[in-house]
Amino acid sequence: MLSLQHKLSLSQKLSPQQIQYQKLLQLNTLALEQRIKTELELNPILEETLDEEYDLDQEKDDDNDDAASTDDEDEKYDSKEDEFELEDFMNETESEHEFDRLNRSHDEEKMHPVTPQRSSMRENLVNQLHMLDITEEEMILGENIIGGLDKDGYFKTELEKIVNELKMFENIEVSLEQAEKILKQIQLLEPVGIGTRNLQECLLVQIRNSSYDPYYSYLAEKILAEHFDDFANRRFDTIQKEMNLAKETLRTTIDVIQKLNPKPGEGNIDSEEMNQITPDFLIEKVEDNYIVTLNDRSVPSVTISRTYLEMIDTKKHKRKISDREKETYKFLREKFESAKWFIASLQQRRNTLMKIMRSILERQYEFFENGPRFLKPMIYKDIAEEIQMDISTISRVVNGKFVQSPQGIHELKYFFSEGLSTDSGDEISNKHIKELIKEICDNEPKDNPYSDDKIAIILQERGIHVARRTIAKYREALKIPVARLRKEL
Repeated sequence: MLSLQHKLSLSQKLSPQQIQYQKLLQLNTLALEQRIKTELELNPILEETLDEEYDLDQEKDDDNDDAASTDDEDEKYDSKEDEFELEDFMNETESEHEFDRLNRSHDEEKMHPVTPQRSSMRENLVNQLHMLDITEEEMILGENIIGGLDKDGYFKTELEKIVNELKMFENIEVSLEQAEKILKQIQLLEPVGIGTRNLQECLLVQIRNSSYDPYYSYLAEKILAEHFDDFANRRFDTIQKEMNLAKETLRTTIDVIQKLNPKPGEGNIDSEEMNQITPDFLIEKVEDNYIVTLNDRSVPSVTISRTYLEMIDTKKHKRKISDREKETYKFLREKFESAKWFIASLQQRRNTLMKIMRSILERQYEFFENGPRFLKPMIYKDIAEEIQMDISTISRVVNGKFVQSPQGIHELKYFFSEGLSTDSGDEISNKHIKELIKEICDNEPKDNPYSDDKIAIILQERGIHVARRTIAKYREALKIPVARLRKEL
């Protein structure tokens, strides 16, 4: 037996325009620049401008103007609802919602600085390799070795594997002895120690080709070659006893070793600009006030093309229109709607970013005024409630964006942290606790570093109660080794 039922339910769906806005919101400045350039290529209605400003707030609703009669050719191909004036989209009036640079004079020269081209460390190594007196086969082998370096400049691939691949795929015969010789030559390129297979080999290559005092270089090489495990685990007493060295002599030798570079690639083997950060916000102090601006000078300013608008207006008012012209008109109208929503989304993104950054500035004013010690506990919900936006919106804005202020460059996530109550009743940020741990470790006795339990006791004496395992977690986040590995002579 069939039965009919009525069911009432509510559902929330995002419009394409809202989805576009959310995607733009999470882009940082560099990604936004690329996104706008892509949109300029895809949408002919959009064009880049440096001089004109456009106000979309005066736009008239013309969403119902796409339906035209196809049966009566004499019917006029427009209606009162479809009418719009070009001035509505080309009005040169200033507004806080304009997608133009803030605080920029109209007479100011607008320039897009070009970043000078730089070669990566890998390319520099290949250039140095080409200056060596080696055969063409050895050159190809050397390029493959350089191509196999990891981000720190170490060669972790089996040398025999590269030799076999060259023989199999490129018909190049190179012996393992030749390959070892080429690898040794690469290790002497600048920076010295590049292409080594482990830390011990890296330090040995550097000390053997250094200009330090010959006596201490000899002792350093002996320690690295014969007592590396003791050195790595800071067992200096054992080294001193086995090598029969005075404490001062051992201290000087250890200082020589510590001047060597354990990571010749420095994390930039592929590009010198991989770690470059372009801040999305700039905070400047002018007299007693802080001014927040978006760092979007390099971002293209887009507007509606006057030429295409005139073309739409011309076709709309024609009494007779062919099928081809109808298709053209429909295409232009679709691109016009897309361009209109894209510009509106850019303006809305700008307003949202400024609201959130200003709110962060107000809540963390003491941080910008006095430094990291005054960072207050703050979560996404605090900002969301203040500016009446959803927490997900705050998350999208905060993720991957940076601000440059008198206190340096910080990721927006830096300003959000959980709080901890002290004995005095004040709330302090867990980032403040990390700063205290770092300070304690920096000022501890180098010959007897503090354990995690000792650090917890020191913090407890300051009214901050933190468990030992929390101390260990924060210490590891700060990349501070355990007490045993921090020991120095």
